[in-house]
Amino acid sequence: MRHALPIDDALPALLEAVRSHGRAVLQAPPGAGKTTRVPLSLLDAGLINGRILMLEPRRLAARAAAERMAQTLGERAGETVGYRVRGESVVGKQTRIEVVTEGILTRMIQSDPELSGIGAVIFDEFHERSLNADLGLALCLEITEALRDDLTLIVMSATLDAAPVAELIGAPVVTSEGRAFPVTEHWLDRPLGPKVRLEGAVADLIEYALAQEEGSALVFLPGEGEIRRVEGLLNSRLPGDIRIAPLFGAMPFKDQRAAIAPSADRKVVLATAIAETSLTIEGIRIVVDAGRARRALFDPASGMARLVTERVTRAEATQRAGRAGRMTPGAAFKLWTRGEDGALAAYPPAEIESGDLTGFALELALWGAEADALAFVTPPHPGRLAEARGVLQMLGALDARGLITDHGRALARLPLHPRLAHMVARGGPQAATLAAILAERDPLRGAPLDLIHRLRAVAGERVPGEVNQGALARIRQEAKRLRKSAWGQGPDDPGTLAALAYPDRVGLRRKGDAPRFILSGGKGAIAPEGDPLASARLIVATDLDGDPREARIRQGTPLSEAALRAAFADQIAWQDVCAWSKRLGKVEARRQERFGALVLDDRHWPDAPDEAVARAMLDGVRQLGLRPDKGAARFLRRARMMQGDFPDFTEDHLLDTLEDWLLPHLTGVRSTADWKTFDLLPALRARLDWDQQQRLDRGAPPHFETPLGRRIAIDYDGKVPQIAVRLQEMFGVTTHPTVAGQPVQVTLLSPAQRPVQVTMDLPGFWESSYADVRRDMRGRYPRHPWPEDPRAADPTLRAKPRGT
Repeated sequence: MRHALPIDDALPALLEAVRSHGRAVLQAPPGAGKTTRVPLSLLDAGLINGRILMLEPRRLAARAAAERMAQTLGERAGETVGYRVRGESVVGKQTRIEVVTEGILTRMIQSDPELSGIGAVIFDEFHERSLNADLGLALCLEITEALRDDLTLIVMSATLDAAPVAELIGAPVVTSEGRAFPVTEHWLDRPLGPKVRLEGAVADLIEYALAQEEGSALVFLPGEGEIRRVEGLLNSRLPGDIRIAPLFGAMPFKDQRAAIAPSADRKVVLATAIAETSLTIEGIRIVVDAGRARRALFDPASGMARLVTERVTRAEATQRAGRAGRMTPGAAFKLWTRGEDGALAAYPPAEIESGDLTGFALELALWGAEADALAFVTPPHPGRLAEARGVLQMLGALDARGLITDHGRALARLPLHPRLAHMVARGGPQAATLAAILAERDPLRGAPLDLIHRLRAVAGERVPGEVNQGALARIRQEAKRLRKSAWGQGPDDPGTLAALAYPDRVGLRRKGDAPRFILSGGKGAIAPEGDPLASARLIVATDLDGDPREARIRQGTPLSEAALRAAFADQIAWQDVCAWSKRLGKVEARRQERFGALVLDDRHWPDAPDEAVARAMLDGVRQLGLRPDKGAARFLRRARMMQGDFPDFTEDHLLDTLEDWLLPHLTGVRSTADWKTFDLLPALRARLDWDQQQRLDRGAPPHFETPLGRRIAIDYDGKVPQIAVRLQEMFGVTTHPTVAGQPVQVTLLSPAQRPVQVTMDLPGFWESSYADVRRDMRGRYPRHPWPEDPRAADPTLRAKPRGT
C-alpha cells in the first residue's frame, strides 16, 4: 500500500495532460513525492506503450529512486523498476520503468534516434539545467516532430520557472501546491565577519541546531574538503551517540548508501549538492545550509574550466531547506542573515551558459544539426560554441567544414570528455589509466605535480604525499572499464599521452629564473617554485587553475622534444617571422620552428624581403608614434584644417591606415634610430592626388602673398593661422586674410620689426585703432609713411630719403 504524498492531488491533472497533449510540465515543491509517484502513476494508468525512461542528474539519485519505487511495488530493483548509470546496469526483461542518468539518454538517442521501445521520457529535477538534460530535451523534441509523435514527454522540477519550458515544448503546466511537512527557517542575527572560517561557523551552527531540534541533521557544504574539515571539528565536539556520515559524489556507492540508509541513531549527514534533489534520508528533521555552492565555470578565453565557490541561489536554498520536511515537520538553519537572503540570485546559471561545451558540440555534430535548429530553453552562446568546435577540430573530431569525422564518431562512443577520448583512441594501453586519473579528482594531496606519481599510486607503488584511497579505487575501477573499449596502439609514455589530450597545453619554459611557461595555445602558465616539474624544458599542463592572466599549474608531466616531434610531426613547421621587438627597438627577422605558439628552434633570417621588414616596422611606428619633423608637422596642421571631402589626416586615422600610405616608403627603415631620421613629409604628400594638392594650397596655403607680392610663411602652430607683416605693406588691404574659411591672426610690425598690433579684423583696425598707432609711430619713425587713410594708400616697404 502506498502512503499518501502531497503530489497525489496533482496526479489526475498530470495524467489528463498526458492523455490530451502527450506532454506536461510538472511543478512541485521539494518533498512532494514526484520522483517516485509520477512514473508509477503513468504505469498504473496504462497510458504508455513501452518503457518509461526517467532521467536523474546523479547516479546516487538514480539508484535511490529506482530502489524506492521497487520497494513500493514489493520488488527488488531490476524487476518492474530498474536503473542504469555509468558502469552499472540493473534492468531485466520485465523492466517497465528505467531510471537513468542524463548522459545515458543522449547515447540511446544517438544509437537509436527513434528510441525504439520507449514510450515516455521524464526529465526529473530539470531545474538543475545540466547540459545533458538540455540536449536530451532538445533531441527528444526533434524526435517527436520527425519520427515519434507518440513519444510522451514530461518535465518535472521543484524550483524552475515552468512557463518558459512549457512554452518551448507546447505543454500545460501542472502545479502541486502541497508540501510534505512544514519547515521552520532560521537565519543568523548578523553576517559572518570576513575573518570567520566557514568550517568553524558551520560546526557551531550544527551544534546549535542539534540542541534546538530533535532528529538527524543534513548539512550542505560546497565540497569534499569542507566536509572532511567539518567532520574533523565535530568528532571532538559531538556526543558519541551521534554518527557523522559524509556524503559526496566521489564516494564509493556502498558508503553513499550507508549515509542515506535509515539509522536508529541520531546522525549528521555532511553532504554536497548531491543531497539537494531526489533523495529521501529517513530521520532528517534538521537542515544546516552553509550557503555555498561549487560550480565549474568554463573560461573560453583560456580554454580552461575552473571550480568557483559562490553563494547559493534562492532556488537552491529552497531546495535544500525542503529536505527537512520530507518525513516530519523540520527546521532549516541558514548560515546567512534574512537581509542577505533577499540579495541572493534567483536561480543558478544553466550549465549551457557556464560549462565546457566541447562534448555538447560533439553530440550536435554527431546528430548532424546546428544548435539554432534545435529547441533549447537557453541557446548556447555562438562564440563559446565556436571555441568548442575549435577544440574538436584540433583533435581531428571535426573536419575543416565543421562536419564530424570517423574519428569524431569513435570519440563520441567513449564515455569521456573528447580530449580524453582522443587520448584513449590514439594512445597505448596506459591511456585508459591516465584518462581515469585525469577524469577523477587528484588522488594525491601534497605530492609533486608530475602525473607519474599518480600512475605509480594506481599501480600500488609507494608515492609521496597523502593518498586518497577512495579516489584511487574509483580510478582503478574506471581504468578497468575503459580498457574494454580502448583500441589505441599508439604511444604509451605519460608525456605523449597527455599531449594527445591537451595539444594546446604543451608548455615551453620561458627564459629566466621563474618557472614560467608559454603554452602551445598561446596562454601563459606558472609552476610552483621548487617542484621538479618547474625545471623541465617541455611539459604538458593537464590541470590549471584557470587564471586568465597566468594560470597556475596544478598537475602535469614532462615531455621530451623527441616525443613531441614524433607525436606532432605534421604540426611542427618552420616559419619565417619578421616582427618588431619592443625590447630591442628594431625589426627582428627570424626563421623559427614552431609548434603552435612554441618556438622550438630560432635562427637569424638574413635575407628577409624588404616588404616583410617594412610590414614589421609598421608595428614599430605604432609603438613609437608618427614623430613628424617641422615640415611634416606643418603639412599636417594645414591638412587638418581642410573641410568637406578631403582625406583624414588625424593621427588616429593615420596610425590605423599605415599599410595604405606609409608601407611603400619604409624600405630600409628597421629601427628606432632609422625612424627618428625618417622624412615623413613625402609619404604624407603622396596621400593627395594633384587636385587635392591644389585644393590644399588654395584652402590652407603655406604662404600669404602680400600686396607687394612677397610670400610670408603662415604659421599653423597655434590655435589659428598666423602671419607677421610690416604694417605699411598692408596699406590698401580692405578684406581680412582668411585660411580655410578662418580669419588669419595678423601681427602688424613696426619698421623695426616689432609688433605694434595683433588683429583678427584688419578693416576694423584701420577704422578704429590705427589712428592711435599712427599718432605714436609718426614720431618714432618719421621717414616712413603714416597716411591718414591707410585703406586708400599704396603698400610700401620704402622710407623717405634722409633730409626730405
